Amino acid sequence: MQKERVVIIGSGPAGLSAALYTARAQLNPLVIAGTMIGGQIAITHEIENYPGFFSKESTPTGPELVEIMQMQAEHFGARIAYDEVVEVDFSSGPPFTIKTYSDEYLADAVVVSVGASPRHLNVPGEEEFIGRGVSYCGTCDGFFFRGKDVVVVGGGDSALEEGLFLTRFANKVEVIHRRDELRAGPTLQRRAFENEKMSFVWDTVIDEITGNGAVNGIKVTNRQTGEVGNFDTDGVFIFIGHYPNSKFLVGQLALDEHGYIITDELMRTSVEGVFAAGEIQDPIYRQVATSVGQGAAAGIQLERWLSEQE
Repeated sequence: MQKERVVIIGSGPAGLSAALYTARAQLNPLVIAGTMIGGQIAITHEIENYPGFFSKESTPTGPELVEIMQMQAEHFGARIAYDEVVEVDFSSGPPFTIKTYSDEYLADAVVVSVGASPRHLNVPGEEEFIGRGVSYCGTCDGFFFRGKDVVVVGGGDSALEEGLFLTRFANKVEVIHRRDELRAGPTLQRRAFENEKMSFVWDTVIDEITGNGAVNGIKVTNRQTGEVGNFDTDGVFIFIGHYPNSKFLVGQLALDEHGYIITDELMRTSVEGVFAAGEIQDPIYRQVATSVGQGAAAGIQLERWLSEQE
């Protein structure tokens, strides 16, 4: 069992920001990053709204921002462990017990920043065809759909951002939305409506994803008329929101009815010495900028709390 001063669970913008601040405070933090550093931002193609991260020549990408954040945190002494937390015991600390697939740690203080994961449609065929036409990341899988027809499910910012990205590869991108208007921001809507490769199917839900070895179609229902129909498609990209990655925290921290960690304005959780930041405690904004700010606040408050314990 390894003894650590600070353990940060999660490596998205909030986790890397907390790592930077605690590293600069000489706390030698360990970041348990999961299997891929960066969280959702690592699979975000374009970052247009993070202040200071801008180029007139080309729009910076999520992986580029993650690389810079990681480099900066490590420069000041943060350490990265590519592992996943499977169990924690916050009831008898500090020190707090954190178990991963390959190690076990004792930590004097903890920042939880494990973020959120994409929601599934939970319709027949979805699980069966994951990786064979069903995807939750256009940035990751768009290349495999060159010259093909795909559908995007959802009406928010993520759906349009990923749909626009997919137009670089796909022959046609149809956006299927269960309502008659989009929730995405006006700039994204304008770009989507102006894109000749994109079209929209309103008031419609997917009932089933069909295929033979790989996706070849979907069955849908119009919510207004009840009309049932079929669409031929090579890919189904699903962007209908996220759920918090808090299953391993049940019974350890106070969670709201949706599973998000409850924190106060100082990023403190229900357990003294355990802080939370980013999308795991913020279902409202879910932006890189806000997650970075929350991670910085958590790091600052953690350092102050540790100082008070001495």
